[in-house]
Amino acid sequence: MKPKRGLRQWGKSNFACCESGGKLDDMKHSDEIDYRIHGDDLQTVEVELDPQETVIAEAGAMNWMEEDIAFETRMGDGSEANQGMLGKLFGAGKRMLTGESLFMTHFTNRGVMKRKVAFAAPYPGKIVPVDLAALGGDLLCQKDAFLCAAMGTSVSMAFNKKLGAGFFGGEGFILQKLQGDGLAFLHAGGTVVKRELNGETLRVDTGCIVAFDATVSYDIEAAGGLKSMLFGGEGLFLATLRGQGTVWLQSLPFSRLADRILMNAPSIGGKSKGEGSVLGGLGRMMDGV
Repeated sequence: MKPKRGLRQWGKSNFACCESGGKLDDMKHSDEIDYRIHGDDLQTVEVELDPQETVIAEAGAMNWMEEDIAFETRMGDGSEANQGMLGKLFGAGKRMLTGESLFMTHFTNRGVMKRKVAFAAPYPGKIVPVDLAALGGDLLCQKDAFLCAAMGTSVSMAFNKKLGAGFFGGEGFILQKLQGDGLAFLHAGGTVVKRELNGETLRVDTGCIVAFDATVSYDIEAAGGLKSMLFGGEGLFLATLRGQGTVWLQSLPFSRLADRILMNAPSIGGKSKGEGSVLGGLGRMMDGV
């Protein structure tokens, strides 16, 4: 069955797909998939597949799937149908550098009726659908942002060529690069804000960037004077995004959430704030905590 191009959506989602124009050059056509996003802050994306359609996803991202959906773990995203073992190993090695699993899971509808499979992010936040064709076929995102995509989407890594951004930009030299002309889903922490840059410069906490298209320039700069850098609580550097294009930002990076949880975990010496009875630690011991 020849893969179809484009995307369809049923139901409602909290985010609209991109609307900026773009041109694709000799890009393989991705499968056309339908989707629906459920929930608010702990979202799930449910993808509807026609017979023989496939969606690729990060290992462990699946929530549920209907009958006739077959899944297979493969080394690679399947965007290069004739890729040899050496190429697959090279691609898997690049994925390891982004901190992701060596393998991706391919979910295919082997039946004769439409079937659904659902995926969820591993921490609280939003799921963002992105139409890669509307972005000209390229999108750069943070290393753990990719959730799933239509078959035919290439998931690889991209090196940031600027030395300062590499050492101090939070995500380092390595970002994930998504290429294709179909639909991809990203996940991010907290609330997600979509910004359109029109020749402007946007300064952002390095952990708050989710994704940006290839027309946006990414660099870092010092966060004010020495006193502000040391005592301002905003870190030593800020990311700068410049140019024409689309940027997605997250309000609560997972690293920030994890740091706050660890800071206040009583089991490792953290401070308990506003919890328990007047008995304090004794009360928690009596509760078995």
